[in-house]
Amino acid sequence: MENLSDELLLESYYTACELSLSPDFISLFEEEIHKRSLSHKIKQSKFG
Repeated sequence: MENLSDELLLESYYTACELSLSPDFISLFEEEIHKRSLSHKIKQSKFG
């Protein structure tokens, strides 16, 4: 995930949520988003 640009990371996260992929897989995106201090760019509710 470190090789993904911030934009691609966020797009991938949203796509994973839209497709209702594994919560564990989505958590990997969330961890990286938090590491990069991008939490303010994601919606509060990932499934809403």
